[in-house]
Amino acid sequence: MNPRQAPPKPGPLGHRPAPGRRLGPRPLAMHLALAATRCFGSKSGSTAWSDAWTSWLQNPGGHAADLHLLDGHIADDALIKGIAAYRRHPAMRDVADPPAIWADGGSVLRDYGGDGRALLLVPSLVNRGTILDLSSDHSMARFLASQGLRVLLLEWGWPGPAERLMDMEALITRRLLPSLAVAHANSAGSVVLAGYCMGGLLALAAALLRPEDVAGLALLATPWDFHAAASDSGRAAHTLLATLEPLMALTGTVPVDALQCLFSVADPHAVGDKYRAFGLLDQTSERARRFVLLEDWLADGVPLAAPVARDCVGGWYGDNEPARLAWQVEGRVIDPALLSVPSFVAVPGRDRIVPPDSALALARSLPNPTIVRPRAGHVGMVAGEGARAALWQKLADWAAQL
Repeated sequence: MNPRQAPPKPGPLGHRPAPGRRLGPRPLAMHLALAATRCFGSKSGSTAWSDAWTSWLQNPGGHAADLHLLDGHIADDALIKGIAAYRRHPAMRDVADPPAIWADGGSVLRDYGGDGRALLLVPSLVNRGTILDLSSDHSMARFLASQGLRVLLLEWGWPGPAERLMDMEALITRRLLPSLAVAHANSAGSVVLAGYCMGGLLALAAALLRPEDVAGLALLATPWDFHAAASDSGRAAHTLLATLEPLMALTGTVPVDALQCLFSVADPHAVGDKYRAFGLLDQTSERARRFVLLEDWLADGVPLAAPVARDCVGGWYGDNEPARLAWQVEGRVIDPALLSVPSFVAVPGRDRIVPPDSALALARSLPNPTIVRPRAGHVGMVAGEGARAALWQKLADWAAQL
């Protein structure tokens, strides 16, 4: 790039990789460094890593032979082979985003069509909602639209100057509630709200604040008791927040790569392990294609606005405000026991992002919920090979009975 030329501005949902190039796995340097820690125990391993890292920086799109981490315990050519295979794989998401029927700032409400009652999908804030619309032949949103529902999806978007000043309450009142009103205006009756991950908490708040617009609430892998899995999580969250403050003061956000680092804390070697396994797959298989699409989605994340991060990390993870009934929106305590509409709770059994005990605490706080327990992980539940039978159809059947 010409040094005098301004860098390209990200679109409302952020930067997209150029054709033939991929963003993931992000951050690449961290994942390579974590892999290297397995061979730091020997002098030969440490020397090999130093030489290999220089080679990788010079040729980041190269093959396994460009990076050697060899000692008596590990030959991590397998990791590099997997990363290289992913970065050159031809698979790409093959569906265009549907038209928007409402927009404000970077947020848009996308219309997937369908007839009947509207179902408003509310994804997490740190990843694009396209996990619910992965490909033409594997899309939760398009499947639900084929089941007699008018499906709308709220994309939170890349936080611009206005969004970087918004806290969690402002996102609910200035983005989610207006989109719910639009969904209600385009619905045959009141709306089914379906929130995924932290989007479920925001959907719960919206259902309590605007019950007249809501026919039912679906909570998919939604956390509630943030201290259910670890007694020291509160102290760790406050320490983490203090660490993030200088970065948030500089950028107004927690950037995507920083978020990816945080997710890696739960299982530091998980990314390396899955790329080693990917390198062994038949690269023409459907399994390989779906892996690539999921990794592309993971890499195409969205920064978290600093005020929202403070509410989430400090208030939710640190102080456990939801489970303590200390979280308020518009001056109202968000108490699931007060929900006046039917609820559907999906708790994936192999979730490492939202521990099952955290999500079950929410189910137990709701009056008469319908609970399903897919044998899947956090992402696999909504986009895995068995997601249609494990979740999509059950959600559609529940919504049809409202």
